[in-house]
Amino acid sequence: MIPRSPLDDPKQAAHAWARYRRLMRFMMGVTLAVVVVAMALLYKHNGFVSIHFYIATALGIGFAMLLMSALMGLVFLSSGTGHDATIIDPLEDDADNKDDPKD
Repeated sequence: MIPRSPLDDPKQAAHAWARYRRLMRFMMGVTLAVVVVAMALLYKHNGFVSIHFYIATALGIGFAMLLMSALMGLVFLSSGTGHDATIIDPLEDDADNKDDPKD
């Protein structure tokens, strides 16, 4: 039988997703701050090179940071709610037998 995930409960799921959204809002603010600082430092050291340079740099930093925060946020959501503990590991019996000294 497949165990129920804590995220199947609507109240727990709503709480977990609200926490995830709060984390993403915070990381959006951090990302914007990092992009602004990076743009200021690039302009200070290089002057105006090309608008395309600044657009590409801002998009690259922003996309990388937001993707990292989204994926890590999902890891925290899964682990924090106990969703990870509800899996069925089909190889669990094989791992137990491998450690058995009788084999």
